[in-house]
Amino acid sequence: DVQLVESGGGSVQAGGPLRLSCKVSGLPYEGHCMAWFRQNPGERSVRIATIDGRGDTTYVDSVKGRATISHDDDQNILYLQINSLEPSDTARYYCAASLECYCVEATFLYEGRGTQVTVS
Repeated sequence: DVQLVESGGGSVQAGGPLRLSCKVSGLPYEGHCMAWFRQNPGERSVRIATIDGRGDTTYVDSVKGRATISHDDDQNILYLQINSLEPSDTARYYCAASLECYCVEATFLYEGRGTQVTVS
């Protein structure tokens, strides 16, 4: 079974940093497009960062310049670092994985349950 398990959320102060982790297991091969999403109750989820099989990354404008997505290939852990946190960063964050190498047309078949981040 494919499993994605996030950790690292919680209550954090505005202006500070945060690093989220997503432990991935069970994917049949390496080099997938992976992403971080965030969502608040009653709102649509927003894909905030992606990393493809070559390591190329993209970011939504709201976190661009403050966020870094990375992947530890040896341990198969996806990370999201966000600096200069703002109250608007408050959301449930979850990671997702596709079976495609590139993110342009990726379908995210697998998602974690998410971790809540509250910035105040």
